[in-house]
Amino acid sequence: MDNPRDIRVTGVRTWLEHYDFRTPLKFGGVVMYKTTILNAEIQVETRDGRRGAGLGSMILGNTWAWPSRVYGFQETMSLMEELGGRLASLIGASRDFGHPVELAAGLEESWLEAAAELGREKRLAEPIPKLAVLVAASPFDAALHDAYGKVHGLNVYNAYGPEFMNRDLAAYLTGEFAGEYLDRYTLRQPKEKMPLYHLIGALDPLAEADIKARLNDGYPETLPEWINRDGLTHLKIKLNGSDLDWDVNRVLAIDRTCREVQAARGVEQWYYSADFNERCPNVRYLLDFLARVKAGSAGAFERIQYIEQPTSRHLKEDRANKMHEAARVKPVVIDEALVDFEHLQLAMEMGYSGVALKTCKGHTQALLMAAAALKYGLFLCVQDLTLVGESYLHSIGLGARVPKIAAVEGNGRQYCPVANTEGLKKWPEAFTVKQGSIVTANLVRPGLGH
Repeated sequence: MDNPRDIRVTGVRTWLEHYDFRTPLKFGGVVMYKTTILNAEIQVETRDGRRGAGLGSMILGNTWAWPSRVYGFQETMSLMEELGGRLASLIGASRDFGHPVELAAGLEESWLEAAAELGREKRLAEPIPKLAVLVAASPFDAALHDAYGKVHGLNVYNAYGPEFMNRDLAAYLTGEFAGEYLDRYTLRQPKEKMPLYHLIGALDPLAEADIKARLNDGYPETLPEWINRDGLTHLKIKLNGSDLDWDVNRVLAIDRTCREVQAARGVEQWYYSADFNERCPNVRYLLDFLARVKAGSAGAFERIQYIEQPTSRHLKEDRANKMHEAARVKPVVIDEALVDFEHLQLAMEMGYSGVALKTCKGHTQALLMAAAALKYGLFLCVQDLTLVGESYLHSIGLGARVPKIAAVEGNGRQYCPVANTEGLKKWPEAFTVKQGSIVTANLVRPGLGH
């Protein structure tokens, strides 16, 4: 029988926001100076005619999602913006009823076809990557979940049980999940607070001597200033992946700085994550890196909580780089390579031991990958895309509702704080880092919680 809780789309509205960074961010060998946000509002109705609307928002992170060797930053950004418009039309034309997970999963094939059609029309020299398609689609996916919760007057994380979802997880994953629903892998109330990872980009100054000219814009500029202001306990380090000496020395320099500042604060425990953005040529590079960091500072080595996507995202073409040996040393998480369940399965075969959840790949996918990771006992974290405003709240809300998440990220406050102005007014406890953590207990409103 038809589920009376099902919704269908009745209208879609989108708009873009553009922001310059206060300071450049370098990762994966490239530098970012600005960002564009795609916002989507989706109107829905239930089978019995009740109406509501939901909001989704996401950074169009083209530098990360589409690292093209053919097209420049503005070209890939323009194509992702155009793709977003086409996806809006596709979703607006859909009249299927269903649960948001069902609707988003059903629409994914048409999203990919829309990207392929755009590529053919533009005679692109390379296809639009699946990751870029997921990023462009993610605001619409989020808006569906937000609208579903709002039209029913409940937080959507409490709408993932069998009375709401029409299919169990076996329909989206494997038969191992028969009879299971997302409520099994999410929390009914958000965690009270979450540790927040602070990003140290490759260009970010560690000390005063590293600054050529101060910005004097009211925000911290050196690592000690950030640690002292926010009480940081989790630090994400962007590394080169093609210069072992630089990578090792960067971690050791950061650790020396942290030891001095944390000692003055009376803090004895803090953590690092090492992010290579897939630039390591092979797993041997990673093993050498870990060995040399350990030799240089046993404390720095112990503080490394996990490693992010050290080698190529193209797992099927990079099967030789198995992570089993490295994963026995530290958790190694799949990030750029995680575009669907098939790649999660392949990553596990190749020795990856963790999953980085990102709402920029879609709220639906994040929930499904979280369920799989929890069932398989993988290390879990929620990662950022320099998120700001609504997209940041969405991301930390996910982290607060998924068990065993190590920490969340929020580096938009570092590089693009102007885009957080309204969010800071409405949700100061979520946007303000104190003692290294943010408060997430209040993200309980209907829809996605904020």
